Amino acid sequence: MVRVWMTLALFLSVTMTAASAMTDKATGITFAPKKNDLEIFGVGVRKKGPIKVYSVAMYCQNSVKEHLNLISRSADKGKAAFKALRHGAHEASSTTFLLQMNFKVGAEKMASAIADSVTPRYANTAEVESLKSLIFKGVAGKGAATKGTTFEFDCSKEGVHVSVDGKSQGKVASDGLGAAFCDVYLDDKCVSPPLRESCLETCFAP
Repeated sequence: MVRVWMTLALFLSVTMTAASAMTDKATGITFAPKKNDLEIFGVGVRKKGPIKVYSVAMYCQNSVKEHLNLISRSADKGKAAFKALRHGAHEASSTTFLLQMNFKVGAEKMASAIADSVTPRYANTAEVESLKSLIFKGVAGKGAATKGTTFEFDCSKEGVHVSVDGKSQGKVASDGLGAAFCDVYLDDKCVSPPLRESCLETCFAP
């Protein structure tokens, strides 16, 4: 009986850990443990100089986390782990980045900022412009991305779906834009190094 209770307690402990929300320490913004059946991998802040513009969370399939756990712990801060994380996000059926504003930014400026981050990573300017238009459309009605505004980017091999404040703005159909968007947050020149670090800390947690 004692062994049964110990097993149950361990199971509950693991379940609670897996289901924990995550808070960006830089802004105090908290993200839910799951989004569209995907698990939270990490959180981070996007800064421009001293300004904490927004917090961002990455959500992905648990199978990607399991694959990362196969990598030696000695590599958890090395290039091998970052490469595996990036590859996993590219190959997953869906990877979601959820942004929540911490600072007011105009609609055009916000749309341009995200598009400008994608442009160096993707050659199809027409698709990037379409992405920019969807972002702008979602914010234009309120004039600006005010504090608390959310942006959801669902990335896959079929393209990028955009939602603003929980409302769908449409999808850019593409076989490469999703991976390029992932790279904005996961490659060596990512816009939020704290997010990358947080993802690895989560994936390599005991």
